Amino acid sequence: MKNYKLTLSYDGTKYNGWQRLASTDNTIQQKVETVLSRLLDQPVEVSASGRTDAGVHARAQVCSFRAEAELGCEELLAALRQYLPKDIGALSLEEASPRFHARLNCRAKTYLYRVWTSEQPNVFERNYVYPLPVILDISAMRKAAGYLQGEHDFSAFTNAKKMKKSPVRRIDEILLDEKEEELQIYYTGNGFLYNMARILTGTLLEIGEGVRSPEEIPGILSAGKRENAGFLAPAGGLILWEVRY
Repeated sequence: MKNYKLTLSYDGTKYNGWQRLASTDNTIQQKVETVLSRLLDQPVEVSASGRTDAGVHARAQVCSFRAEAELGCEELLAALRQYLPKDIGALSLEEASPRFHARLNCRAKTYLYRVWTSEQPNVFERNYVYPLPVILDISAMRKAAGYLQGEHDFSAFTNAKKMKKSPVRRIDEILLDEKEEELQIYYTGNGFLYNMARILTGTLLEIGEGVRSPEEIPGILSAGKRENAGFLAPAGGLILWEVRY
């Protein structure tokens, strides 16, 4: 039995997220497992570095799976590229160490959220940006980001109603990069709760619009109540950018 490391990119627009669901086969995990199982003529279960929500994209999602395979990595990779849907791309495939696990061994992730600030419609990238044609106070947003960095209980920044694991996460960096017609927000941390990156974005955007102040962030964190944080930014603007091991 060999252990494999597979890196994927995907356009999540039409999918019900990463995780396999009993109610539908329209998930990225299901599509990948179906193709691998047929190619290798055996049941294959794929684990990802983390679950992306419905409509969220990935530039580099790392996965792992075990299988008995006669095909070499190059042959299997070529077959994946041929048979996977066109909006799911197999970037690389390699044999991994026996103990490698895409989720358990992950040390940090970076998510990118793209905000389109121009009044002109972005027709060709409409599925990958959140249109918000307003002038944002970027300095206030950066100040708020400073309060969010570090290790905190992020209960206020998740829509998960029940959590089996601790809601404490560490954010190493929040980088706001201003482009001519776009604001790009990069979040790097050791893990993210359900909807966390999108709620962080909604909160920062409300601060940028002057709806709330940066100084509210410590109180939101300490209270741990979802209703105190900002809105849930749309899924389409979020991309899993990088996974580190």
